[in-house]
Amino acid sequence: MNGFEKRTQQKMQTIKDTAFALLNQPAGVDGLRMDTLAKEAGVSKATIFKYFHSKEKLIQQVFMDFLDRMGAESMTFLSQDLPFEEKLMALAKVKIQYLDTVDQQFFLDLMAQYSQKADAELATKMHAYNQRYYDVMVQLLQQGRKEGKIDLKYSDEFLLLYLESMVQGVSDPAIYQKINVHYAEYWAEMLLKALAPTEK
Repeated sequence: MNGFEKRTQQKMQTIKDTAFALLNQPAGVDGLRMDTLAKEAGVSKATIFKYFHSKEKLIQQVFMDFLDRMGAESMTFLSQDLPFEEKLMALAKVKIQYLDTVDQQFFLDLMAQYSQKADAELATKMHAYNQRYYDVMVQLLQQGRKEGKIDLKYSDEFLLLYLESMVQGVSDPAIYQKINVHYAEYWAEMLLKALAPTEK
């Protein structure tokens, strides 16, 4: 990366960091003003549009970066040599830690972006993100099966459908608007209990 490319990347990151700070307030997406963003990021509005093309694309990138950071931290736990139950609870705790750092409105705006279908490009990105999540979770659940923590009668196909139904359910505004971030840990506990082999 040459000096020009490095400066461009730094400028883009500054814009995204500033946008994140502005979005992470009670006014959320509705309160984001490009004039304010340009002033606080120390760039012109033209520079923002040059790099991100539109306000909507910038907002999408901020949310995708947030999800990617959370996903990357989750992967560090998944790659460790830990028992299935510890990994699952660690994933829940990572989610809680990340969501504890953002305003409730940021979470609601994130979920609105996550569940929308009107923007085909964003929907494709979210589908790819979900697919990575499902692939990782299937590997984790296979580990749980090997460790005897998951009933053998549950196939990968069923487990994937079960996870997908949970994700789709949480993506419904009627559901995610009522969510407390600490429910992530409860969901992990319920998942462990629901999938455990039946004691004979």
